[in-house]
Amino acid sequence: MKTNFLKHQAQTSPHPLAMEVSHAKGSYIYNTQNKEFLDFVAGVSATPLGHNHPKVINAIKQQLNKYLHVMVYGEYIQAPTVQLTKLLADNLPNSLNKTYLTNSGTEAIEGALKLAKRATGRSQIIAANNAYHGNTMGSMSVMGYEERKQAFRPLLPDVSFINFNSEKDLEQITTKTACVILETVQGGAGFIEPENNYLAKVRKKCDAVGALLILDEIQPGIGRTGKLFGFEHYNCIPDILVTGKALGGGMPIGAFTASNKLMDLLMDNPKLGHITTFGGHPVIAASALATLKEITETNLIAQTLEKEKLFRKLLVHPLIKEIRGKGLMLALITDSAEITNQLILKSQDEGLILFWLLFEPKAVRITPPLTISEEEIKKGCNIIITILNNINNQNKI
Repeated sequence: MKTNFLKHQAQTSPHPLAMEVSHAKGSYIYNTQNKEFLDFVAGVSATPLGHNHPKVINAIKQQLNKYLHVMVYGEYIQAPTVQLTKLLADNLPNSLNKTYLTNSGTEAIEGALKLAKRATGRSQIIAANNAYHGNTMGSMSVMGYEERKQAFRPLLPDVSFINFNSEKDLEQITTKTACVILETVQGGAGFIEPENNYLAKVRKKCDAVGALLILDEIQPGIGRTGKLFGFEHYNCIPDILVTGKALGGGMPIGAFTASNKLMDLLMDNPKLGHITTFGGHPVIAASALATLKEITETNLIAQTLEKEKLFRKLLVHPLIKEIRGKGLMLALITDSAEITNQLILKSQDEGLILFWLLFEPKAVRITPPLTISEEEIKKGCNIIITILNNINNQNKI
């Protein structure tokens, strides 16, 4: 299987982890030797209820028995899709009441950028340095990391970059700006939170010049930060909200949400302003609906902040310089990229799944399922501390 994996399945890096998966349940993934791995990554924040959650699986099975794909997006009334968009609207501010469902987060970013240009008649887009919004050509254009995109130029023109949390840089937002696109919490950069009411200041500047504000909540959204959406922490409501990852409950999804007035611009002049064949797929919508119901109808979100406190209490070590992030969107920052690499790789050997962040080489991702138990947190943190102790001892020899 590994030979065929490397020979026939396209890879994203020269050194994939190459665990051969047998099954997964709850907070654990099992390999084909039936070894269990405690999952502190959740498919990179994409399985908020853990693996094979019974309510999600049941919703998928029920929909499978009714129908799969029946028509391109936006033509037929399909109950799970309508119910999902209604539930999103019920849990968002009044100005965010209409959602366009896509197949992935990066597709939702593309739709959001198109909508901003259509609404304003402007071309300039302002994004942040060290931002990550996806890997299609439009999303890559607003990626603030030249090393990852230089091989694919030319990309979208008229894109400018500002520094996240720099109030001075907001002067670059002008009457030529169609939109400002920011991650509510910068992910690939190392889980950087907005400071000093930064997002509210961006909101105010956008309002002053008639630009739209797009907030990318593909990672921080759907309960991960201790609120259903990250922007709820920061006194800022976007014009367009982008979600994905966790919304699907382990199935592929993306979504962008705006007001009726804005979103209806994609219906006409031109017609089919944004189209997709499989967006809003009924099986995926059923999974997402079950996931969103479970997160909004239980105390999982409140528990997230308590679990964050436990992680911060247990993960104290001389090689951990800081812990960034909020809720269960946490990044350990170690002494060096070498220590980070050792910790991630040795943890897998010890039955714990950790992972890297895109642009911060010293960061270790900790984004477990929201359903993770206190006992599982203690178990995983003990593995981390034991490995760091061994690394520390080796360095002293």
